[in-house]
Amino acid sequence: MATTVPGAADAQPDQVSALIRGMTLAEKVGQLFMTYGYGPTADTVDARNQTEFGVDTPAQLVQKYHLGGVIYFAWSDNVQNPTQIAGLSNGLQQAAIGSGAHIPLLISTDQEEGLVTRIGAPATTFPGSMALGATRSTADARQAAAITGRELRAMGVNMDNAPDADVNVNPANPVIGVRSFGSDPTLVSNMVSAQVKGYQQSVVTTAKHFPGHGDAATDSHTGLPVIDHDKATWEKIDAPPFRAAIKAGTDVIMSAHIVFPKIDPSGDPSTLSPTVLTAMLRDELGYRGVVITDSLQMAGVRQKYTDAEIPVKALQAGADMLLMPQNVGTAVNAVINAVQTGQLSERRIDESVARILAVKLRRGVLSNPFTDVSAVAKKVGTAQSLATAQAITDKSVTVLSNDGTLPLKAKSVLVTGWGVTTTQTLADALTAQGIPASKTATDYDAIVVTTNGAATDPTQQQQVRNFIASGKPVIAVGVGNPYDPGAIPEAHTWIDTYSYTAVSMRSLARVIAGTIGPRGKLPVDIPNSYSFGTGMTW
Repeated sequence: MATTVPGAADAQPDQVSALIRGMTLAEKVGQLFMTYGYGPTADTVDARNQTEFGVDTPAQLVQKYHLGGVIYFAWSDNVQNPTQIAGLSNGLQQAAIGSGAHIPLLISTDQEEGLVTRIGAPATTFPGSMALGATRSTADARQAAAITGRELRAMGVNMDNAPDADVNVNPANPVIGVRSFGSDPTLVSNMVSAQVKGYQQSVVTTAKHFPGHGDAATDSHTGLPVIDHDKATWEKIDAPPFRAAIKAGTDVIMSAHIVFPKIDPSGDPSTLSPTVLTAMLRDELGYRGVVITDSLQMAGVRQKYTDAEIPVKALQAGADMLLMPQNVGTAVNAVINAVQTGQLSERRIDESVARILAVKLRRGVLSNPFTDVSAVAKKVGTAQSLATAQAITDKSVTVLSNDGTLPLKAKSVLVTGWGVTTTQTLADALTAQGIPASKTATDYDAIVVTTNGAATDPTQQQQVRNFIASGKPVIAVGVGNPYDPGAIPEAHTWIDTYSYTAVSMRSLARVIAGTIGPRGKLPVDIPNSYSFGTGMTW
C-alpha cells in the first residue's frame, strides 16, 4: 500500500487516499478542527451555540464546519452521566456521517484522572499521574489507562487527551504539578509508555505538552511561559518521555504554548514554531503521527498574532489538528483563504488530513463510530474496575515521616484542613475503618489535617502549626502538589497522597488505620526536605 500523500503517517491504505480524493477543500479543512458545542444532546438548542458559532445545536455545528473532532467539557454541558454521554456521542457521529464527506468524528475529552477528570463517578476514577508515579508500577499505570480507555469508548468517546508527558522539575509550576508522573525523566518515560499502551487498547491517545511544560512557572492559560532550558537540558529532561511515547506508538502529540528561547529565539510559542514542531518533533524525534495544538483560546498562543493568523501559522509550523480556536468561523475561513492565496498548499492540507484519517482508521473510528447506549451502565464503573482502582490507589499513599502516631490507635479523631468535601470524605473513610472521626469533634485524641498548596500559603502553614501546638498527635496530609511538607517541618508525621479524590481518601484512611501498610515512594524532590524515593513502609 503505497503512500500517496507525502509526509502522511506511515503507508496509507487505499481507503484513506480515496477519502481524500473525494473531499472538497472545505471538507478537508474541517477535518483539521476540533472544538466544543453546548448541550447534553446533539440536538439541544442552546443560545451559546448561536452566539459563538451561528448555529442552534451541536449537530449543526459539526455539519456547518465539517469538523474532524469535538471535545467534551462539563461547562459546555456535555458530561452529565455515562448514558447521556453515549447518546450525545452517537448523535454527533450521526451528524458527521450524514453530511459533508460522511467521515466520523474524533470525540475527545481530558480524562487524565486525578486533578484533570472530566467524567467522574459513576465512571471509575483514579488518583492521577503523580500518584501512579508514587506506585512505581508500570503494570498498574497501564491497567489504569486500559480501564479508563475502555470506559471512555463505551461512552462513545474515542480519544483521550492523556497522558501528561511533562517532567515536573519546578515545584512552583502552576499548571502541571500532580498532572505529571514525577520529576525524574526515566520514571516519567516508563509511566508514559505504559499508559499509551493501556489507552490505545480502546481509544486514541495524546501525549502532551510538547516540547515539555514541566519547568514552567507561568500558566499558559493566562500567559506565555518562558522555559530556560537549552538543547542539552531539553534532551536530558524534557525529551525522554516524548521519545518513549513515540516508541510506544502514541497516536497524537499535543503542542504547548511555551517559549524555549535558547532553542528557538523567534519568541513564538512552540505551537507556532517550525523549529519545535517540524525540526525537533518530526525530524529529530522521527514522529509521524498527528500533532494537535493545545487550546487556541489560551493566552499563551494569542499574544503576538490575530485569531485568523494563529491557525495558519500552526499549520505552517507542523501542526495537523487545531483545538478550540477562539472563533471557529474565522479560523476555518483563514485556512481556506491561506490555501487559495498560496500561503498553504493544498498538498500540505492533504498531509494533515491523511494523518488524521489514518488515526481514525487505525482505532476503528471509521468502521465503528457508534456505541451501544443500552450497554453503558454495564461497562462503566463496574465492581471489578472500582476494586482495581482502589487496589492501585492503595499503593500510592506515601508516608514521608512518622513520629510513632501511625498506625493510629486513637479512639476519636478531628479531621480538618483544606477541602470541605475532602475532609468529610476522609472522616467518613476513617470511621468506616473503625476510627471514629468527625470534622466537628470537640473532644478528640488525634488530629488529621489536610493541606493543598500550603507550600505557598502562610494561612495553611499556621493552621498546621496551631494544631501541633495543642500537644495532640497530628497527622499532616498533603492532598495536592507534594511540596507542602517542606514548608512545615514542625509536623513530624507527613503523608502525601497527590490527590484529593474519594478513592485516594479511602486509601489514606486504610493506611492511617493500619488496615494496609504504606507503599508509595516520593516521585519528586521536595526542596530542602524529602528526596526522590522517600517512602516509609511497614
